[in-house]
Amino acid sequence: MSDRITEALGLKSRPFGKEISPDLLWMDNGRSEAVDRLLDTVTHRQHALVTGEPGVGKTTVLRALRHRLSPTGFNVVYIAHVTLGKRDFFRQMCIALGVAPKATPAAMFEAIQRECVHSAAERRAHTVVVLDEVQLMPDSTMSQLHVLANFEWDSDPLLSLVFVGLPELHGKLRMGIHRSLLTRIHTKVELSPGTPELTAAYVRHRLTDAGARTELFTGDGLAVLHEETGGLLRSIDVLAQASLRLAVAEDTKLIDRDLVRRALHHTPLA
Repeated sequence: MSDRITEALGLKSRPFGKEISPDLLWMDNGRSEAVDRLLDTVTHRQHALVTGEPGVGKTTVLRALRHRLSPTGFNVVYIAHVTLGKRDFFRQMCIALGVAPKATPAAMFEAIQRECVHSAAERRAHTVVVLDEVQLMPDSTMSQLHVLANFEWDSDPLLSLVFVGLPELHGKLRMGIHRSLLTRIHTKVELSPGTPELTAAYVRHRLTDAGARTELFTGDGLAVLHEETGGLLRSIDVLAQASLRLAVAEDTKLIDRDLVRRALHHTPLA
């Protein structure tokens, strides 16, 4: 958002950008509960599954989780590129953990094990690996992940795996080839789109944090914003920002339903 827009609307910062401090992340009751459950899971050195539609707020929940995990007690790594064969996947995992990649998957697996054991023994830090967009992972690679969840005869958790993806990920994990992995996952968190009330609360929260001192959206404007985005946070950000741009272009301080509908056609959501 340009300086012209923030100045015109009396804002001190961009209200719907991605540059959000973890302290200012918007957490409704459902997302707060999701973070609490995930925190309890990894604290007990277990594995978790997080699913939801694109833009529903999975990354927000994961950022909040990372913020609440002590950096001295946990070593958290994030891997987004999972559409790889098992050799390249283990190579990427080695790099994420700061381990020199080896020649074979078996050697890399041993190196990952040693690093996690070292982290726990020397630094008292439990390793948490967040795997994003796991529904895209090849079955041949996913079928190897249960070995990471199984250590010392399945009695000593080596690390916590947090599997993140679209709703179909759960169905993929239920396939026979992955049943050994599924039975090792302790917690499932399913995020849903917000209600109209939550959409309004989210927009007001973001605007207030950006310095808005008055309402910028009318009630019917917020209702249309929810209707057109389905309560998905990422889509709300896109349409709300487009609405602010159009409001400044038309020199209006209050965004109603007609303006939101016109702003919709300035976005890929139309």
